[in-house]
Amino acid sequence: MIVREAKLLNGTPEQYQALDEAIRTMQFVRNKCLRYWMDNRGVGKKQLYALCKDLAKEFAFANRLNSTARQASAERAWSAISNFYKRCKRGEKKKGYPKFKKNCRSVEYKVSGWKLSDDGMAITFTDGFGAGTFALYCDGEARQQILNSKINRVRVIRQADGYYAQFCLDVERKEKQEYTGNVIGIDLGLKHFYTDQDGNTVDCPKFLRRSEKRLRRHQRKLSRKFVKGAKLQSKNYHKQRKRLGKVHLKVKRQRSDWAIKLARCVVMSKDIVVYEDLQVKNLVKNHHLAKSIQDASWSQFTQWLDYYGKIWDKVVVAVPPHYTTQDCSNCGHRVQKTLSTRTHQCPVCLFVGDRDRNAALNILKRGLEMLGIIWNNGTLGHKGTAPQGETTGETGTSADERQLELVSAVAEPVTRILCL
Repeated sequence: MIVREAKLLNGTPEQYQALDEAIRTMQFVRNKCLRYWMDNRGVGKKQLYALCKDLAKEFAFANRLNSTARQASAERAWSAISNFYKRCKRGEKKKGYPKFKKNCRSVEYKVSGWKLSDDGMAITFTDGFGAGTFALYCDGEARQQILNSKINRVRVIRQADGYYAQFCLDVERKEKQEYTGNVIGIDLGLKHFYTDQDGNTVDCPKFLRRSEKRLRRHQRKLSRKFVKGAKLQSKNYHKQRKRLGKVHLKVKRQRSDWAIKLARCVVMSKDIVVYEDLQVKNLVKNHHLAKSIQDASWSQFTQWLDYYGKIWDKVVVAVPPHYTTQDCSNCGHRVQKTLSTRTHQCPVCLFVGDRDRNAALNILKRGLEMLGIIWNNGTLGHKGTAPQGETTGETGTSADERQLELVSAVAEPVTRILCL
């Protein structure tokens, strides 16, 4: 499935208000389904579908919403319920009991309730709210893909800068790529977004930090316009609220765009990508680093690594991050370090190197072991153990020969690994 997005333009204030009413009705149906599940034991998905019909008969505004949109609302409620059941079966500490939604921003239609124009330039919503016709703004490639593909669902989303329509297309995306035998081990960090086994680094962009000055300015303006105790805030307050939302939305889009492009470049240039599977939800408990960790968007980057790995049939492996920084990449001796210690110095084999590069070597080694490939690590970084201009391992092979052995080992079984 591929999702293509287009902005809804040329609508009147009444039309956009109709979309807001549809979104609020979807929220109402979803919360009613959740309440019905709480009050009745043994309720399943079929009972929630039947409840949608009863709600349409009982409430006139619920009947105005398209029947497939009501079913999609029930599916959202059931998704929260089923995920809660799964966490209970796994015995997780935090079960995540389903909660009522207060500020939903989207409504989802299936095969009815909307109609796309023949040229793909406009879309018309035909449910009882009468939102009418909107112009679709997107690039030509996305428009042609929308016209020539089967549309499973249409989702209307309210963002800070307007309304968007997302088309869920029934398309399987596959791309061919030549295999080069290159591998990479990625150690994620805050100073450098990632460091590979060769010492190459990519600096963290820190989009949120760069925009903090603008955010503080808009937040102060919003606070001045807020009237404490008032039931309704002024129009200027809501205008400033939208301005603040646009700044946050820009930071979100910058972070997402950067993560997508970086993950695409990494997967295109490498055949095997190994990264550490960090538990971000545990790391953000450190309040001194929580903002920087969230701004780095490690989880988003690794998700796109997995996605592009499936598209190009590349091997993407996630390894546990335990002791990857403390273990010596040459001999395996565990050296305790603090966050301020940026250089790895092994007292056993005298290996000296950058802390992040040592972690990347350990990550790559563990990932290759999971795939059945042996990483023949040399003595790079030793003090006085190798002649100048030549780096040898225990078997007497040079670094270039060792790299050729690794490339040949990766290039041959890559198709076998993909089957696993």
